[in-house]
Amino acid sequence: MKNTLLFLIAFFTFSIGFSQKELFTVDHLWKLKRLSGTTVSSDEKWVFYQSTSYDVAANSGKTTGFLMDLATGTTTELLKPEDSFWNVVWDKTNTLWWLRSANSVTELVKMKPGTDKVPTVVYTFDDEVEGFTFSANQEYIATLQPVKVRQTVHDLHPDLPKTQARIEDDLMYRHWNAWQGEKALHLFLYEKAGTSYNLKGDVLKGEPYASVTPPFGGIDDVTFSQDGKTLYYSTKKKSGKEFAQSTDSQIYAYDVKSGMTTCLTEQHKGYDTNPRVSPDNTKLAYLSMARDGFEADKNRIMVRTIATGAEEDVTRGLDLSVESFVWHAKGQFIYFTAAVKGTKQLFEVDLKTAKTRQVTTEVCDILSINVLKDRVIAERQSMVAPTDIWQVTLKTGAQKQLTAINKDLMSTIALPTVTEKWITTTDGKKMLVWVILPPNFDAKTKYPALLYCQGGPQSPVSQYFSYRWNFLLMASNGYVIMAPNRRGLPGFGQEWNDAISKDWGGQAMRDYLVTVDSLTASEPYIDKNKLGAVGASYGGYSVYYLAGIHNNRFKTFVSHCGLFNLESWYGTTEELFFANFDIGGPYWKPENKELYLKNSPHLLVDKWNTPMLVIHGGKDFRVPESEGMQAFQVLQIKGIPSKYLYFPDEGHWITKPQNGVLWYRTYFEWLDSYLK
Repeated sequence: MKNTLLFLIAFFTFSIGFSQKELFTVDHLWKLKRLSGTTVSSDEKWVFYQSTSYDVAANSGKTTGFLMDLATGTTTELLKPEDSFWNVVWDKTNTLWWLRSANSVTELVKMKPGTDKVPTVVYTFDDEVEGFTFSANQEYIATLQPVKVRQTVHDLHPDLPKTQARIEDDLMYRHWNAWQGEKALHLFLYEKAGTSYNLKGDVLKGEPYASVTPPFGGIDDVTFSQDGKTLYYSTKKKSGKEFAQSTDSQIYAYDVKSGMTTCLTEQHKGYDTNPRVSPDNTKLAYLSMARDGFEADKNRIMVRTIATGAEEDVTRGLDLSVESFVWHAKGQFIYFTAAVKGTKQLFEVDLKTAKTRQVTTEVCDILSINVLKDRVIAERQSMVAPTDIWQVTLKTGAQKQLTAINKDLMSTIALPTVTEKWITTTDGKKMLVWVILPPNFDAKTKYPALLYCQGGPQSPVSQYFSYRWNFLLMASNGYVIMAPNRRGLPGFGQEWNDAISKDWGGQAMRDYLVTVDSLTASEPYIDKNKLGAVGASYGGYSVYYLAGIHNNRFKTFVSHCGLFNLESWYGTTEELFFANFDIGGPYWKPENKELYLKNSPHLLVDKWNTPMLVIHGGKDFRVPESEGMQAFQVLQIKGIPSKYLYFPDEGHWITKPQNGVLWYRTYFEWLDSYLK
């Protein structure tokens, strides 16, 4: 009896401690610090990283820079939010350089940790600077700065200064979330002069193109040779209709002495990006896609011998697509990340043999990597853990956590359980489905469930910690999440990845439905009478399509920035290479008629009968707002319970804190009203 009583007391005490764990909420999500910008000093002693905290009431975020001693783990605050810093990098002397805003100008500054008390101003720019990089010997600096390359209406009609009109005579007049402006980012070269630098010139002087492919290209697409004699950069020197219909970017080599530019990759027709020079200055590696117009083609690492121009695809033996890569100091190995089986892992390729080795295998996403002599310092995350810095031993793949910037908050949270299920598809393939179970899961309880439909369409359902589609948050609200790696997702070979193109409404939809049917049959804790389907972009398209074919499986839907009518979408989207490759091209061509009839959700609305929440952003030019409006109008005319959540100041993603809070409030209010 005494032992039983002690057991009950102990159990009760444990239960109280366990019950004190909180469920993750939207407020928690916006209290999390977001780590990024990890970079390691050349002597491998210091790690710089930045952490961004958001203030929902102020509707803004503040970023702080930290310095960590790798030997001791001691972390100190180096840069405050008011320092207005960006683009922080180390040089070969273990000195930190960065850009900052000061008194309405941009300053390039540097400081050696442990030696300098305050940063030294290296150069003051009259104009804004997007980013910078320098040669290893610091003889040259290259910057990305906006240059006026187009005339505006006010230039053409100076007597009409108050007009807000635009006059367009070509495509690409708007892109993702912004209208085309009068300026483009150009590379500027500066040469050392004493303790400062003199402007040497505009690398693209007189050219109307950007030096890095807009809108996402940046200073990572620019690098110097090790001797500083050549500046390599990647961009797509196209404009208008040509830009809209092609992914054919190139790697260019700019001779800093003569000012001559040479295109190095004319033979490749897809994206060529991220040039990186080997430590011995004999080779140039870069990422390359083979097919023009296919933005989700296999990303290969090409290695070019600089002296001869001979090239080799060193990842030819790997049926995966590379995301990012870094040279090892010895030059024999390149380390890279790639999506594989619902995760993102670290790989090694031996340049002597072109053999690849998967270094890490844990259920996580390995992100930004810094390669040291015998280890990698990387950013890592998972579905239940926001980004932190981890150390990976190259020989064994062993991982060690170095930061825990959200420890205080996350230690109070009851976490969901992420499980891996493999199911058989309708065509006999095996498909990975991530199933996320609510915190304090009880297998005897019936839970409502959400089918998560991924966007892309070629974008992995990996172990990401998303701030828009956060599985931790959704599961903490009492939902089981079913997240299938349906046809079209990378990480399962190029054939699986390519299978969705021109078949958006085909096998991928069957993959979704078989996920629901298989799991509701095998997992008794899923309440098959309380199912919802949610998604954004192609995931939003999927919701619209499923609404016409689900045969009453679902009780409600949520579609964010989904494609509804493929004909109207083709007429209003901007990157036409995507539409041309993935859905077949113009709807008016006879050969495409059947593709549009098969794949456009708007042709299935006669079968719509299920409540739906539609969400869209007014600055979404990839999937324009009219797509959401059309879907909502159908729902209203048919008398189907529906709601339209519209953000006039957001694009394809929800980025502002208060908009993010409203998004989740509306999202859960809608789901709860139909599934709980």
